[in-house]
Amino acid sequence: MFERFTQDARVVVVRSQEEARELGHEHIGTEHVVLAMLLHGQGTAAEALTACGVTVEDLRRRAVEGNRTERDPLDPDALASLGIDLDEVRRATDAAFGPGALDQAGARPKTFGHIPFTSSAKKSMELALREAVHRKHKEIRDGHLLLGVIREGQSLGPRMLADAGVDLGMLRDEVLRRMSEAA
Repeated sequence: MFERFTQDARVVVVRSQEEARELGHEHIGTEHVVLAMLLHGQGTAAEALTACGVTVEDLRRRAVEGNRTERDPLDPDALASLGIDLDEVRRATDAAFGPGALDQAGARPKTFGHIPFTSSAKKSMELALREAVHRKHKEIRDGHLLLGVIREGQSLGPRMLADAGVDLGMLRDEVLRRMSEAA
């Protein structure tokens, strides 16, 4: 399938790995793919995301929070049962040592070597292929990758876009409009 990716789509895949590594994540998820589209800054996907008001800073924050929530070794409910408010501890730690200090203290060092794609990220790439085939496109472009992430719909990537106030249906329409203009 990767042989059908355009240069822009390949750059997105490579950058998604770099972003996952930079954030210290041990997987490449749809959140990293969406971040990579924005970081690449060119192509249909980046243009459509930017037109919908999406920023790298906001999505990176949401990706970090989403991964922390899904994999947080600190159990807020267990701590609350002991009378400890984890949110208050985070605020105090951030104030004393800088933003994200509590998370960085227990963070793993940056990941090296191969980082696997999550099943959701793989599924979104399969759906990108289906989007390209449906439109009779011979190549998979960055816009198809974004359409695949939107269509997958359940993972952190589309959830963080929706949480950022993006109407995924409107984003899909924006991508399709821009792809048809580019053709």
